Amino acid sequence: MNLEDFRNFCLEKKASEEDFPFTKDILVFKVMGKMFALTNINSWESGIPEVNLKCEPEKAEELRAKYPESILPGYHMHKKHWNTIKIYHKDIAPSLLTTLINHSYQLVVQKLTKKQQQQLNEHF
Repeated sequence: MNLEDFRNFCLEKKASEEDFPFTKDILVFKVMGKMFALTNINSWESGIPEVNLKCEPEKAEELRAKYPESILPGYHMHKKHWNTIKIYHKDIAPSLLTTLINHSYQLVVQKLTKKQQQQLNEHF
């Protein structure tokens, strides 16, 4: 998966939008104003792409144990709830990455207020 594929996949999510709230290099994807994915564009340009994705704490631990070189506690994030995925490693298949993006998005949607969830379902 390249940066454009990653970007398009994230933007296909209902009410997903991209932003650069930190620096011009940190691309963030949000749903209803809440982050579900972020990446440093420079990591893609240098050939070592990484993304941060939200994850259930138990699943995060399982993934880190199963992929110790590729899935690490979230860099500059709450380590319990975020993973950094080194997608340039061969054990991170595109299907695994899309599954993890979907999981992150769903976690964020589930934590939205009832009003936000209603808006999401009615308007997007």
